[in-house]
Amino acid sequence: MPALAELLPRAFLSTDWALRHPEALYLAFLAVAAAVWIVRARNGGFAWPAFEELRAAGGRARDHDRFVRATLRAGAILALAIAAADPVLQRPSAPPLELGLDLALVVDASDSMQALDARIEGTFRTRLELAQRVVARFARQRAVAGDRVGLVVFGDHAFTQCPLTRDGELLAASLSRVRAGVAGENTALGDALALAVKRVRARGRDATEGRVVVLLTDGRSNAGEIPVDLAAELARASGVRVHTVGIGGEGRVAMERLEGTAGRGLRFARHDLDADTLEWIAQHTGGRFFRALRADDLEAVYRSIDALERLERPAPGHRSETPRPEPWLAFAAGFLSLELLGFSVARRTLP
Repeated sequence: MPALAELLPRAFLSTDWALRHPEALYLAFLAVAAAVWIVRARNGGFAWPAFEELRAAGGRARDHDRFVRATLRAGAILALAIAAADPVLQRPSAPPLELGLDLALVVDASDSMQALDARIEGTFRTRLELAQRVVARFARQRAVAGDRVGLVVFGDHAFTQCPLTRDGELLAASLSRVRAGVAGENTALGDALALAVKRVRARGRDATEGRVVVLLTDGRSNAGEIPVDLAAELARASGVRVHTVGIGGEGRVAMERLEGTAGRGLRFARHDLDADTLEWIAQHTGGRFFRALRADDLEAVYRSIDALERLERPAPGHRSETPRPEPWLAFAAGFLSLELLGFSVARRTLP
């Protein structure tokens, strides 16, 4: 049971109290009225002299004591009546988490993501490092907003790096462990898109609203078993909106060597983006195509997607209720204790 020091201020200061059974309060008032009527009938009326008469009357102390004791008992009865009426403390609850999106983030981890044309804090970094930083921040924000976010990584084949979750830190940690070439050097774009669509459909709910895929790549589809057009048609038929993000420039670019390959230093390769295919995927599924050539471009892209994908559904008002009769029982005990200490104990012990 909470400490009395915590209970008493809430009873006075909180404006979120409600009574589940207010009829108990009415019955208590009727009981008090009946008791008053019985006492008046038995004693022929109460002696409640005026203040001027109290000053001159010899029984001033006795009448004053009767008034104080009656007030304390009335307070105790009122507090007990409120406790019997089942008081509850109401608090507004957050909207149900089911109202969020099912969002799959698809990240290219092919060989081309080793290109060193991304600048982060004044230093050239790989495209994958830039994507990891931006996508991780985006994933955290969406998870905090109540979305279920998953991560799909692809190269020669696609795999689920993190299933749908609302744990933003888990998503960021999963993304930080992705390395270029972990799924092969090529780009299985159709396999990745089909797997992402499968992941956001996994909930099995009837409504198709609120299913989104954000696909990031810097190349063109040259591997995998599922054609890109078939994967896009699967997304469209499933009601999944796909936003595509193409990063990097064109022509030969400096690249880090993959782990485990012979030699050291840089290598140069050409990895041109298939912007036409990415734009077609987005248009076919109701999404948008974004192009990011620099680091700040990618930040702006994900801010735009964040603004686009806000699921607006009217959530019914809801307030949680916690039964809290304790403060009112504490009041009743306090009033009765004051009467007991003040009149049954102090008056008998003090001269």
